[in-house]
Amino acid sequence: MRKTNTIWLLVVMMALSSSVFAQVTIKGRITDKNSNPIIGATVSAKSSNGNMVGAMVDLKGNYQLRVNQNAPFELKASSMGYSAVTKTVSKLSGEVTVDFVLSEDDLDLDEVVVTGVVNSGKKLTSSVSVSTLKMATVELSAPRTTAEIFRTIPGIRSEASGGDGNTNITARGVPISAGGAKYLQLQEDGLPILLYGDIAFATADIFLRADQNIARIEAVRGGAASTMASNSPAGLINFISKTGAVQGGSLSTTIGLDYSTYRTDFDYGSSIGNGLRFHMGGFFRTGEGIRSAGYNDNIGGQFKANMTKQFKKGYARIYFKYLNDRTSAYMPMPIAVTGTNAHPTWKSINGFSATLGGLQSVYLQSNYGLGPNGERRRVDITDGMHPVSTSVGTEFAFDLGSGFEIKSKSRFSLNSGRFEAPFTAMVGKTSDVIAALATQTGRDLTGATLTYAHNGKPFTGNLAQIINLFDTELNNFNNFFNDTKLNYSIDNFKLSAGMFKAYQKINMSWLWNNYLMEVKGVNAGLIDVTMADSTKITESGQTSYGPLAWGNCCTVQYDADYSVTAPYFAASFENDLLSADVSVRYEMGKVRGNGSGTSISTIDMNNDGIIEPIEEKVASIDDATKHPVNYDYNYLSYSLGASYKLNENNAVFGRFSRGGSAKADRIIWPGANHLSVGNPKDMINQGELGWKSKFGFGGLYVTAFYAKTIEEGGFEATTQKVIKNNYLATGLELETALKFGDFSLRGGATYTHARISDGDNKGNVPRRQPALMFNLLPSYSIGRHSFGFSFIGQTKAYTQDVNQLVIPGYLVTNFFVNLAVTKDFYLSLNGNNLFNVIGITEAEEGSIDETAAVNYIRGRSILGRSISATLRYNF
Repeated sequence: MRKTNTIWLLVVMMALSSSVFAQVTIKGRITDKNSNPIIGATVSAKSSNGNMVGAMVDLKGNYQLRVNQNAPFELKASSMGYSAVTKTVSKLSGEVTVDFVLSEDDLDLDEVVVTGVVNSGKKLTSSVSVSTLKMATVELSAPRTTAEIFRTIPGIRSEASGGDGNTNITARGVPISAGGAKYLQLQEDGLPILLYGDIAFATADIFLRADQNIARIEAVRGGAASTMASNSPAGLINFISKTGAVQGGSLSTTIGLDYSTYRTDFDYGSSIGNGLRFHMGGFFRTGEGIRSAGYNDNIGGQFKANMTKQFKKGYARIYFKYLNDRTSAYMPMPIAVTGTNAHPTWKSINGFSATLGGLQSVYLQSNYGLGPNGERRRVDITDGMHPVSTSVGTEFAFDLGSGFEIKSKSRFSLNSGRFEAPFTAMVGKTSDVIAALATQTGRDLTGATLTYAHNGKPFTGNLAQIINLFDTELNNFNNFFNDTKLNYSIDNFKLSAGMFKAYQKINMSWLWNNYLMEVKGVNAGLIDVTMADSTKITESGQTSYGPLAWGNCCTVQYDADYSVTAPYFAASFENDLLSADVSVRYEMGKVRGNGSGTSISTIDMNNDGIIEPIEEKVASIDDATKHPVNYDYNYLSYSLGASYKLNENNAVFGRFSRGGSAKADRIIWPGANHLSVGNPKDMINQGELGWKSKFGFGGLYVTAFYAKTIEEGGFEATTQKVIKNNYLATGLELETALKFGDFSLRGGATYTHARISDGDNKGNVPRRQPALMFNLLPSYSIGRHSFGFSFIGQTKAYTQDVNQLVIPGYLVTNFFVNLAVTKDFYLSLNGNNLFNVIGITEAEEGSIDETAAVNYIRGRSILGRSISATLRYNF
């Protein structure tokens, strides 16, 4: 009898269970407004045990999942670049069909942000200023280099004129004080490329390439970036890779139509089964590039791959990257300026295009001198910027239960390379340049004869220039990064404790020489100088072994190890309307190493038994005298922010942050004693107040900002000066994306009122800082075809802090046409700088002689007009 009762009790319990937690099979299709499947879309619902269950659509947009849930419950469909849609399921059992139609969200306000935030969350309700760029959006501006991508991000100032690397980048009026990206960190998948962004001749973007492996780019200005990463108070730009979550790939070839370039890109990702998925891809290229070089100066490529294992409560990922690429580095070069300092006209010199000419030449392809260890050495100048990087990384995240979650990212990179770039140390009338050379060499050059080094014919040109060849060996830039964070959630609160550990090696040799060259933008010839008594003072156009034009300052070796430990803590609160967070980070740096300065001696470089004039003063690294590098630094960063949701489509936010950026090699003058270096860090106080809005046909960001930068100074190689100023900037930043049927418009603008707040130039505008930067990207779709333009520009600025010589404002016009030949095969045409506009990003001189008919100075313009065609097959 007892056994019978037990059986009946079990039957009743099972019946009750099936009625309370009904089994529902849900299927359907997810499409866009044109009924096209949205590949990569997902559907999710919360199951009865509190876990999320979900499914991804197949290649036709269909999905199916089984839910053990009490009705009614919510089903959510989402995909990157589309607004999420939630529907209620009220059927208790059996099978139900639920279809979704998603609308594009060009500002990705429903997208989850993972960069520079205390905890990931939707952009709309996050208390940071963040832009998300999908690769389809990136292509609207027809970028030719990674740096040109950044031009379309509001608030970001990217002086995209140096080629594929060596770019000056900053945000919101924070100064570009010594080159590179000192206050802004570039990341790949949440970890820095290099620990410091402004290392001389080894900026982070040299080791970064954008290709089809990228899923999206997240760019944070200000915000909690001060506490979420090292040396990044102005912001973070994070390149986030595809992981195979979306099956498929592409193969494309790009050909330059009015310049020499050939590039092939490929990528593919897929699920393998049993929770495994992978993605792989890369590119290789060859060609001369936009500016004339006379040889293939762009050659190399990149390969990346990752594999992810999905577990019930988390995932683990490994990834790999190999980069071996060569591209020309463009430094300031000759340009003509007429008029006055306040109203100048910048133009190309006859025979030297400011936008398409280059200092690279078939007659300057090798550099001969002494190597790091005093050995005779000849290097290939055509290497240009030549990064070589092999990286291996891991990433995992797991739900530990009881409210705990752990996340960790690690990467080890072997980095090395070379930086070869001609720099115009002086330009002017030939007579003036020869007079300067006479002073430098201490020789009487009255009546000297000038001949071309490659053929011996007389040189009678009116203009000449002294070239400082930046021959720099990037011997060892290996690094290791680990960022591990433990999160604890209880109700609406979340606590985080993390540790960032970094090791960065900086070992480089500066082995510069001087040359005499004609002013010509295509294959300029080198010039030999013979004194009136027939004494030849040059060798194949080379005027010195060492940078004699700069007083033989910079034949140096620098070798140091940087170890950083940075614990950080954060707390956040979030309910339906309010989210708030506070975070703090304590940076502790230890620097150990040594540096060697310059030694001048007489050496028979060509071993002919005769000491020629050029061999009387040969610069080499003084390896016998090593100056210790031995110092520590530390600083505290903090950030407080909050966001309030006014309604489903509007939110306001505010934030105040204090963060720092440490200097690496730029803290020292090459060859000096490095034991007493003063304060190796610079601090920034920032505030922002913003509004985010999503409406039926688009979205809008409006953010007011404030930044106070306190600098302790840093060395700049091109000016041989230590830059030291304090700065204050306020401004307004706008970003919008609108869609009217088949017409889309994306744009942004940043107004900045920036001033130097102390010193001799107090009250002046920081050099090269425009008051207004803007971009506008209209596009139109006709079925699968599309076309559009991008307009990128800025107002005037000043070349230097003295605020005399004006850099005129400019507007760059780009276009694209994308034709669907078949469903998966596309032909696109891209044009950049259609009107070949001169857009000066920097200049060495602070003023011109207003009484002179023409001034010849050194400046760097954006790249000139180029048109390319791409064939792409998606699969």
